[in-house]
Amino acid sequence: MYGALRANDGVDFTVRWGEVHALLGENGAGKTTLMNVVYGLTKSDHGEVLLDGRPVQISGPIDAIRLGIGMVHQHFMLIPPLTVAENVVLGHETARRGVMDLDQARRDVGELARRHGLEVDAGARVADLSVGMQQRVEILKALYRGARVLVLDEPTAVLTPPEAERLFEVVHQLTASGAAVIFITHKLGEVMAVADRITVMRRGKVVATTAPTDSSPAELARLMVGRPVLLRVEKGTAHPGDAVLRIEALTVDDDRHQVAVDHVSLDVRAGEIVGIAGVEGNGQDHLIEAILGLRHPRQGRILLGSADITHDSTRRVLIAGVGHIPADRHSMGVIADLNVADNLILSDYDRPPFARGILRQLTAVLQHAKRVIRAFDIRAESPEQPLASLSGGNQQKVVVARELDSDPRVLVASQPTRGVDVGSIEFIHQQLVRRRDEGMAVLLVSSELDEILSLSDRVAVMYRGRMVAVLEGDQIESERIGLLMAGAAA
Repeated sequence: MYGALRANDGVDFTVRWGEVHALLGENGAGKTTLMNVVYGLTKSDHGEVLLDGRPVQISGPIDAIRLGIGMVHQHFMLIPPLTVAENVVLGHETARRGVMDLDQARRDVGELARRHGLEVDAGARVADLSVGMQQRVEILKALYRGARVLVLDEPTAVLTPPEAERLFEVVHQLTASGAAVIFITHKLGEVMAVADRITVMRRGKVVATTAPTDSSPAELARLMVGRPVLLRVEKGTAHPGDAVLRIEALTVDDDRHQVAVDHVSLDVRAGEIVGIAGVEGNGQDHLIEAILGLRHPRQGRILLGSADITHDSTRRVLIAGVGHIPADRHSMGVIADLNVADNLILSDYDRPPFARGILRQLTAVLQHAKRVIRAFDIRAESPEQPLASLSGGNQQKVVVARELDSDPRVLVASQPTRGVDVGSIEFIHQQLVRRRDEGMAVLLVSSELDEILSLSDRVAVMYRGRMVAVLEGDQIESERIGLLMAGAAA
């Protein structure tokens, strides 16, 4: 119980040795809470946990680790300046004459990585690793501590599609060796690909336990949300107007003063969605930062209507009518220590009706928050609930709701559905299409090619900082875009 909220309500859940058991549900359905009980991070009010048929007491993570239960959290708990080996053995070090034996640690971690197919350099600094590699380090940490039951909480939320495929291979190698893997997710496609059994939760209760061979994505979506869900975007033909956002011959450097965006030109017109496709790291993030005033270009221009915003501050860009859904909500989208109401007005907190001079208008702030929470189905007990206590998907809905409700002239949406469930994805997609139909210009950046294909009226493909093609109509085809993303000539 969290106050009056019953996060788990009479839940029965069983996982067998040698299987991948997917725990599927909407954001806020109670999946992570259930696994936090198993790992000792949350104490249950009723019920018990049994391991090999025997009741066990789990008062904290130390008890869970001692019993062979490991958990890899959605947000990694690594120390970036330390090496892979140092992170893995931290707290379980091998010492020689009172000094940590780093050579032995590297050998042990390297052997463990090879045994489980987790190729990673034990001597590499964690700060220098990709997100996918950092996740392997987290899995190695759990295995090094003797985990036989491994809980993976939304493990693909920050992974590229190739990294996710590699993770699935690792998971199957673990279960083939007799381990049990609990795979918390809301993504239907990966459930069908990786799971042996599936338990579906909705609003704190188990509503079904099934298997991929006995279910379809549409049926699983219905069980998750409690109603039929459209898995494809329904949208009519776009009727674009004048260009709202114009990017002209833009060149942007990265932090090492190397060219990240190379002479890019692109228009985004009122009443259309332009998708940017590309493997992550090909200049999309630097382009977005330049548009928002977070990074100043080396050359070129950015126009909003007829106004040149190339060298404007981020605040001036936002006030001029650019909305932004950031790819990383935690570092750029929310302030976790503030409540939901305050996070819904981060861009407007000092302007009417939320402030008059230096005085905040608390009644206006709360009334606004209540309206937006209802309109966007944000699962929060009240506007004054701390944002950090919401599920990851509901935090993302706060960001999307804030930006769409501000009615910008152009919306820059970067990974708008990252970390949200199928029902919320449907809702966010419908909102983007509705705003397009009302005349908003939308620039969409997504690592999900299906999202780009289904939402975009035009698709711009980036490769190594260059815009290699802009496709529309019948040209928007997955195989062609995939080849362009991989560097094939336009």
